[in-house]
Amino acid sequence: MQIDYKKYPTPRMRHHTASNLYVPYENFKVLPNYYPPVQTELDWSLYFANGKPPQALDIGCGRGGFLLEYAMLNSETNVFGLEVRKQAVDWIDEIIIGEAIKNAAVMWYNSSNKLQFIQSESLHSAFYFFPDPWHKQKHRKRRAFNQTLLRELYRTLCTNATLYLMTDVPEVDSYQQEMLSLHDGFDFKYATDDEWNLPRTDHENFSLKKGIPYIRAIVRKKAKSI
Repeated sequence: MQIDYKKYPTPRMRHHTASNLYVPYENFKVLPNYYPPVQTELDWSLYFANGKPPQALDIGCGRGGFLLEYAMLNSETNVFGLEVRKQAVDWIDEIIIGEAIKNAAVMWYNSSNKLQFIQSESLHSAFYFFPDPWHKQKHRKRRAFNQTLLRELYRTLCTNATLYLMTDVPEVDSYQQEMLSLHDGFDFKYATDDEWNLPRTDHENFSLKKGIPYIRAIVRKKAKSI
């Protein structure tokens, strides 16, 4: 199945959204008016046709190209995307409904607010592709890949489940490895082409077209020590 994207005009959207949307809600005394709702529990029957929770999580799913293709290629897997840009979420939702993709769903959400709505040890895969690099030192606190997120991923991933990482910024790769080393609950390795059996993302296609090198890594959750 292929999606005819001509049926779904792409809305104009900025690469970055308002900076306060990347800040955890607990850092505010008063939440901004336009802030992704903080979720602690979800009724999965509102998201997936079979009413079951997701087994794969796409954090920062962007325009949803990877999310949608992965869901169509893995029809038995519920795939849930999180994205901080509301316009992107609404557009992806329109495609999911229009194409009747029953195992894909997306939510407007700031992943720095934890993943309490995901059951412990329920995910077999998580994807974190081409995150905003936030190059300036003062902006790095906006990076979602931190110890809070890693603790949540360690809790929600099954043992030996896979976290897939991809970036075209070497400094982000180094930063992510540093965060993983601090947590010590994951095994990191760079991925070969043979090991990377996943659809291409929109950003990946852009990088290939422009000849921009990018880095892929496979991170596995270690078994809990007794």
